[in-house]
Amino acid sequence: MDLGIKGKRAIICASSKGLGLGCARALAAAGVDVVMNARGVDALEAAASAIRTEFDVDVTTVAGDIATDAGRAKVLAAAGEVDILVNNAGGPPPGLWQDWDRDDFIKALDANMLAPIAMIKHLVPGMMTRGWGRVVNITSQSVKAPIPQLGLSNAARTGLTGYVAGTSRQVAEKGVIMNNLLPGIHDTDRALALDGGVMEREGITREEARAKRSATIPARRYGTAEEFGATCAFLCSQHAGFIVGQNILLDGGATNATI
Repeated sequence: MDLGIKGKRAIICASSKGLGLGCARALAAAGVDVVMNARGVDALEAAASAIRTEFDVDVTTVAGDIATDAGRAKVLAAAGEVDILVNNAGGPPPGLWQDWDRDDFIKALDANMLAPIAMIKHLVPGMMTRGWGRVVNITSQSVKAPIPQLGLSNAARTGLTGYVAGTSRQVAEKGVIMNNLLPGIHDTDRALALDGGVMEREGITREEARAKRSATIPARRYGTAEEFGATCAFLCSQHAGFIVGQNILLDGGATNATI
């Protein structure tokens, strides 16, 4: 399917690995020029080089922490005028509810709520003026059904979801379409970290931890960055103009809900 976005320009945050990289690759495959951001220079440059070679699009890299004012300023200065924003940031660490204090919550809010909102506030006005734009926020299945050990993520990402619910409906008439993608377990470094926690708590191997988690997913497997990226690219396409303010689960059916 032609997504109709060849020649557009996109910022994809935290895109050197995992789901962010999946989104960057899918958008590049659709002919979109991409601005890639991540904290680690080596992984970022390697990912960007592969995309340039494979898809023949313009790729700009900006190393920095998107959760900080300085990091966002660097990305925005390098990107210039963009049509597509994919907000993404690594999730806060797991733990127990009594482990977290105010500083832990502030750090989670900065990365997973306030940074995406700051990017939206900076870029969406220009999209509205030009009459076209797409924003995809990568959140989590936990905004539909909270995950007990991910309380920091539950709180911060649900806050972003509430903000997007209202904002998306105010900007849609100007051609700016904003939605959220809610990943479940995908085969990324995040899954490795979560499986590592299970290994430590239960004294089992990584293969056993993975099999145990896969058994809780109706699809009986982890998702892939490629299929996640393809969904992201569709939401950024010309065909998604009537999908507004939605929370789309990509979790293999793990969230047990009717609606």
